[in-house]
Amino acid sequence: MQILFSQSNSPTLNLASEEYLFSERTDDLLFLYVNEPSVIIGCNQAIRNEVDLDFCLKNDIQIVRRMSGGGAVFHDFGNLNFCFISNKINGESSLNNDFLQPIVAVLNEQRVPVTIGKRKDLWLENNYKITGTASHVGKSRELHHGTLLYNTNIDMLEQSLSSKECDTSIKAIVSVRSTVKNVREWLTEQGQSTLDAIDFFKLSILKLQQYYRLEKLSDLNEREITQIEILSKVKYCSTEWTCKK
Repeated sequence: MQILFSQSNSPTLNLASEEYLFSERTDDLLFLYVNEPSVIIGCNQAIRNEVDLDFCLKNDIQIVRRMSGGGAVFHDFGNLNFCFISNKINGESSLNNDFLQPIVAVLNEQRVPVTIGKRKDLWLENNYKITGTASHVGKSRELHHGTLLYNTNIDMLEQSLSSKECDTSIKAIVSVRSTVKNVREWLTEQGQSTLDAIDFFKLSILKLQQYYRLEKLSDLNEREITQIEILSKVKYCSTEWTCKK
């Protein structure tokens, strides 16, 4: 296992990185990143059924379509994104929730008890969701990625994901809405001390390194960075891809 932490906050670049690592690498990876305010919709979703386009335009919230299925999510600087990419193992299901165990272990170490839900999501007590996930499975590789709400702007999340339209003529996946809560807010309610988002993310990454017994993080080389930048521009920045539904 190698762990990479993106130096970019660009959602198009980070989603392109996920696809590149899935398609062009053959090793097991954990890719971590923090995006600027953005809405990330599932591959088979209709934008106008999921997103308040006027609100996103007014607030400079970028909308990007990802390669995996599932529902729409909101990213900002208070949200840590994780992406597990690995080779498929014969005889094992690619759609179980085992990939979440490192995240659960790291949260437990930071006094955040969570349970894994039926949709491969993570929940605090009293039915508050802090993590949603989605998957993409190929012939030989599998990708599982998700969000971790630490100090996300919940008002922006709710408004950006509150579409005023519902075109039932479009065949598309509909998001399943859940009540969410930030980990930082929950810790405060428990009377526990909290960290700023960047410090919490740094500590979480360090604990993930310890979980996998890694001395350091890995980096992309110059050729990989160039290829990812090209993919970002050609696909993830394109209206054709983002607005295909």
